[in-house]
Amino acid sequence: MNPLTKLASYFSLLLGTTITITSNHWAMAWTGLEINTLAIIPLISKLHHPRAIEATVKYFLTQAAASTLILFSSTINAWMCGQWGLTQMSTPTACILLTTGIAMKLGLVPFHFWFPEVLQGSSLTTALLLST
Repeated sequence: MNPLTKLASYFSLLLGTTITITSNHWAMAWTGLEINTLAIIPLISKLHHPRAIEATVKYFLTQAAASTLILFSSTINAWMCGQWGLTQMSTPTACILLTTGIAMKLGLVPFHFWFPEVLQGSSLTTALLLST
C-alpha cells in the first residue's frame, strides 16, 4: 500500500471519529460512522491474499447492515418526535434498532459473528485498530 494512501486512511479514521463524537444530529453521527467504515476498508484489504479480501467483504456487509439499522432507527425517531436531535429517543422501537445497529458495528456479544474472522484476515496493526 502506498504510504500516502495509508496516511490518508488514518486521517480519515480520525476525522470520522471526531465527527461522530462531536455530533448532536443523527445525520452527522451517521456520516462520521460511514467515514470510519470507508477508511478502514483499505487498511483491512492491504494484504493481497484471499483471507484479507474475505475479511474486507464480511466487514463491509456487516457494517452496511448495521448502518441501515441506525439510519432506520433515526428515521423512526425523527418521525415520532419531529426532530433529528440525538438527545430524545421517543419510541422503544427506535431504541431497540439503535442498540442493535451499534452492537453490530462494535461487534458486541450477540452480534460478534463477523469480528473474529475480520481480525484473523487483517494485519496486526489493523486488528489492533479495529479492537479499540
